[in-house]
Amino acid sequence: MNIDVRAVHFTLWEGSREYLDKKIARIPNAENMIVDLLVTLTKEKDFTAEATVNFRWGVSVHVKENDFELNAAIDKMMDKLEAKIIKEKEKVKEKH
Repeated sequence: MNIDVRAVHFTLWEGSREYLDKKIARIPNAENMIVDLLVTLTKEKDFTAEATVNFRWGVSVHVKENDFELNAAIDKMMDKLEAKIIKEKEKVKEKH
């Protein structure tokens, strides 16, 4: 799984990067299903956390969350992303 993390309009602190890596590690069976994971963190008035996941069977999933704190935005994004990954995994199981 290729993971690309980008910070726009701010420098991503090492502690925040480690926090994000821990959240990514909790994705169930990520290594078998996901080809690419692109995370973009943007600072404007508040923080925006976006993630795009490309599955090995050709489907892409995109989630986006906002919050005034970076870690809160990451939490919301990862919760939503985890739910979408589980839902996509169930769709594939139903087809086979």
